[in-house]
Amino acid sequence: MLAVLFDFSGTLFRIESTESWLRAVLREARVTLPEADLVQAAKALEVAGAQPGGAFPEQLPAELAEVWKVRDESAELHRAAYTGLSRQVALPDPRLHDALYERHMTPAAWAPYPDAREVLYGLCERGLGIGVVSNIGWDLRPIFREFGLDQFVDAYVLSYEHGVQKPDPRLFAAACSALEVEPHDTLMVGDSAAADGGAAALGCRVHLVDHLPVLQRPDALRPVLDLVD
Repeated sequence: MLAVLFDFSGTLFRIESTESWLRAVLREARVTLPEADLVQAAKALEVAGAQPGGAFPEQLPAELAEVWKVRDESAELHRAAYTGLSRQVALPDPRLHDALYERHMTPAAWAPYPDAREVLYGLCERGLGIGVVSNIGWDLRPIFREFGLDQFVDAYVLSYEHGVQKPDPRLFAAACSALEVEPHDTLMVGDSAAADGGAAALGCRVHLVDHLPVLQRPDALRPVLDLVD
């Protein structure tokens, strides 16, 4: 292997819990909800799939079906899809829906998996190229900078900047091109067989990890070092 590509959400980083997400926004907006109502609203947001990086919608509203399919192809589509889902849930102030969307783009809403730094460092020590290939509607580079992981990343290939989303092979091809490697010399690491598995069509090897909360997945990335050796 000459290079490793990583997915972002659920692979290198994990979004905060839906309840933490809502609490932070309410606190910033100085809006108070009774505890039972807050917990209920957080659960409703989770069921609705309103949190990017969180659970998928349990039932997708018909009016959002088309935008949901292409949500990662532009910043505008991404915001429309997720704020549309959020608005399925009644909140005490309608401005909170946009505030929730803004919150999820901040470093405070994310945490790296415990072994992310170790694995990225190990790959750099081995001289491998490292790319991040993400279906996303906003610039995640500040998240990597905040946690000091940007020093390990050679290329970012983000769906909204290319107008295509995984599993489209063109996104993986763009990453290989940026790293100046051939697909057959490249390993794609992600948490979604449907999305990240698209790299296999290009000739990349694919390794999947479980999309779990940070504390429940302390070392799932470490096997990547064995795979490239």
